[in-house]
Amino acid sequence: MEHTYWQKQIPSKPLFPNIEWSKPERRDQAGKLAIVGGNKLGFAAVAENYQLALETGIGQARVLLPDCLKNTVPPTLVDVIFAACTSSGGLSREATPELRAVSDWADGVLLIGDAGRNAETALVYEQFLQDYDGPVTVTRDAIDLIKNNPRLLAERSSTILVASFAQLQKLFQGVYYPKVLTFNMQLLQLVEALHKFTTTYPCTIMTLHKDTMVIAHSGNVVTQPWDNPMAIWRGSVATQTVCYWLWHIDKPLETAAASLAIL
Repeated sequence: MEHTYWQKQIPSKPLFPNIEWSKPERRDQAGKLAIVGGNKLGFAAVAENYQLALETGIGQARVLLPDCLKNTVPPTLVDVIFAACTSSGGLSREATPELRAVSDWADGVLLIGDAGRNAETALVYEQFLQDYDGPVTVTRDAIDLIKNNPRLLAERSSTILVASFAQLQKLFQGVYYPKVLTFNMQLLQLVEALHKFTTTYPCTIMTLHKDTMVIAHSGNVVTQPWDNPMAIWRGSVATQTVCYWLWHIDKPLETAAASLAIL
């Protein structure tokens, strides 16, 4: 049986080579990215992915961190905005103006995680996703922070979710989607489920299942063999994806696939 909505990519043979060939050569044409995350116990992913975004070719990157990190930020983070934090070290409600300002400056926002588990920070993220209509990429524990309102993620357009399989399961459950995802399901079953899910919901989904990366958007699915799960858990998949996406904002599936081919 032929599935016309399913394309298979191998790293040595990208499906969409034009995406790579047309990378902007000038920084002032390569997009502006806001990276949001961190809490008083950690911001390694923020620092690492700030550097990765610049290395990937984004024009400018700015970081928004809780102000409790002011004395611990390394000098390599040269474009940082600090905002008010809760007593547990995550972004507080008082951080909303800075979050709004950096997102207004940027062409897109990356919620990179290390955000902590504070309920107030969760509300800040939820309100941001409701108010901001630009491109957002969400990954790592930033996805977990929105667990009480999963429809915000599924129903929001211009959204890429780089999720673990367990997070994807919870998303399906959270929106009461009638298909149950299991860790032992076959790849074809997952491809069919994501084909139908992204026909219903406008978000783009990237997830890893049994050594295969799966990307789904608007009913179309791309898969690629993948043996580097740490690239997801450290945030580098999301970072390179959002950089490529901001260069071709109308092509989330193609740019996500192109970014995987060079990781």
